[in-house]
Amino acid sequence: MSGIAERGRIDIVVDMKSDSKLSRRRFLKLAAVATATLCSKETRSSEQVPFSYDILIRAGDVIDPSQALHGIRDIVVHDGRIVRVEPEIADVSARQVIDAKGKLVIPGLIDMHGHIGLKGESLGLPVDDLMPFTAVTTCVSAGDKGYPDFESFRHGILGKMQTRTFAFLNISRLGLTQWPAPELLDINDASVDKAAETVSAHSDILIGLKVREGRQIVGKNGLEPLRRAIKAAEKVGRGSRVMCHIGKAPGDLSDLLDLLRPGDILTHVYSSSGNNTVQNGKVLPAALAAKARGVIIDVGHGKGSFDYTIAEAAIAQGLLPDTLSSDLHVPSTKSPGKPYLPWVMSKFLNLGFGLEEVVAMTTINPARIIGRIPNLGTLKVSAPADVTILESVEQPCTFWDTKNHSRTGKRFLRPVVVIRDGRIVARSSGMTIPYP
Repeated sequence: MSGIAERGRIDIVVDMKSDSKLSRRRFLKLAAVATATLCSKETRSSEQVPFSYDILIRAGDVIDPSQALHGIRDIVVHDGRIVRVEPEIADVSARQVIDAKGKLVIPGLIDMHGHIGLKGESLGLPVDDLMPFTAVTTCVSAGDKGYPDFESFRHGILGKMQTRTFAFLNISRLGLTQWPAPELLDINDASVDKAAETVSAHSDILIGLKVREGRQIVGKNGLEPLRRAIKAAEKVGRGSRVMCHIGKAPGDLSDLLDLLRPGDILTHVYSSSGNNTVQNGKVLPAALAAKARGVIIDVGHGKGSFDYTIAEAAIAQGLLPDTLSSDLHVPSTKSPGKPYLPWVMSKFLNLGFGLEEVVAMTTINPARIIGRIPNLGTLKVSAPADVTILESVEQPCTFWDTKNHSRTGKRFLRPVVVIRDGRIVARSSGMTIPYP
């Protein structure tokens, strides 16, 4: 009798004619040797050569304004960091290889003015779910919560996002929790001390204070909410900023502009709701003076805060944006203006800005304002591996503002792949909503 065990091209032939006890012992010994040999071969076969890196992005048109880089590059990502950026990298193996030929590869997009919440909220959005359309890796909550709710907001919502998140604390204790109801009709809701205490306690994530200065929001309180937000920021110190919303601002807009300090942020700068930065076709001198002394000019597109007639006049007269932001919230997602950040970037390309400029206004510029993560907003070696890959689609398209004005264009930017902290977190999968 003979027995044959075959696996993995290893044959064992045992002659059982001799003593059965000895043969069984010999058989078990040979089987053990065969199993060990087999396992060794299977391990070598399955492991083969281990991957050196996590992601290799090949042959993309890399644009990184932080280092004046624009050219075809390969990028290697490992352990959540950018580890190599070179014209051609041939000596690496990676678990995931992305062919980016013909695509734009830029630092992960940063939305300086968003609204973050859970599904089903009236205003805030689940920003992770929107990544295939926004291509945003970092989002700043623009005053969604006041001091009583921020602790739970941070740990219950922001802390669970795969999107990198920061925030401005609303100077009103109500925040935007009762939106669309106004939050600053009672000035007692704006506590300098409690707001400052909260920003200080969460200074790693809170950039400063947010105040909405609109007549219907502040009522008889005029500019007092802004003054209190500035006092709270000054009490915090350490470069704490104020983001000021304008629209139908109370009183003379110049008085509001004169209060803003270098490093504070004026958002909705191209709005035509009420007082405007452009009046009678001319940019307010106070707006140009604010920019000159270092006040940051933010777009904050939203559902009602971007008017082509204001933007075009302001830009022509030198009131240029420092940051492009979406002001994306539940109502604005459904508006004809489509304020998803790549679409906002596309509008500014159509207004005559260059690719490097619109990328800077959505990467390194907001990253420097946030100022909490070294090399955020860049593709430098050792930087956090936040990467956005976009397609520049060459086709006729129509852009709408928030006042039913339209402009025609010949190209727009569409998300392809989003990498956050070294992991692919979104792909377009051919999805075109909200694009043409």
